This record gives sequence, C-alpha cells and structure tokens, in this order.
Amino acid sequence: MLHRVTLMLARCPQHPEGSARRGYEIVAPLGPDGQLDAALWREVRDRCRVRRFWSGEPDGHGRLVHRAGGAGGATWLIDYDDRTTEDDEPGYRMGTHAFVEGEYVSIRDAGDGAYHTFKVVRRGRGMDPHRPDAT
Repeated sequence: MLHRVTLMLARCPQHPEGSARRGYEIVAPLGPDGQLDAALWREVRDRCRVRRFWSGEPDGHGRLVHRAGGAGGATWLIDYDDRTTEDDEPGYRMGTHAFVEGEYVSIRDAGDGAYHTFKVVRRGRGMDPHRPDAT
C-alpha cells in the first residue's frame, strides 16, 4: 500500500526542540511492517512523490527512488531532477527503517552534504496504489 508519511526535523544542536518547519512529505510504498517495499515501488514508482519543506526556502518536489548498490544492496533516495545526481538526497539505510510514528530516519542534504535526522510524525492510512486518485 502507498502511505503519505510526514517527517519533521528531529532535535539537533541547531534546533534543540526539532523543527516542524523543516521536513518531508513522502508518498511511499510500505509493507505491513512499515518498511519500504521495493517490489511495490517498481509497480508504482511514478506515484512515489516527495515534497521537501524547509523554512526560508521554496518547497522542493521530487520522487522517491530505489537504486541498486549501497549498504544492503540498494539505496533509497529523493531525486529532484533526473538529469543530474547532484541534487539527490539519499537516506541512511532507509530500506531497513520502519516508517512508523515515533521512529527516526536520516537523509543526506544535497546542499550541505550532512545527514539530518527526521522523526516520523504522521503516517496516513494506506492508499490503493493502482487508483489514479489515491494520492
């Protein structure tokens, strides 16, 4: 099933309380355990969209992408422009994390190259990935 997941910046030195104004909304193929499902992603990859919101910057819009290679044999990343890899934001072992409220996910910022940790604050109910109006 596809789920709409909201990630918000977790506590860090620059934001001791975290930040609800920095994060991602991701439409992701999740299995029953909350982990990313590569087989489902292959069927509905065009529906797996990402919106990056970051205070002081315009929203970024991209796709959730699964690529061979990396830790565990595959890498999940956010791709904003498929003509270049310079803007890609890979997740740290994103395929092994459960996208469940209260859990944490790290994503490398394309701008500064640093990994930032995000907390899963919302996971919407499952959506039929084969219905065009599901996202």
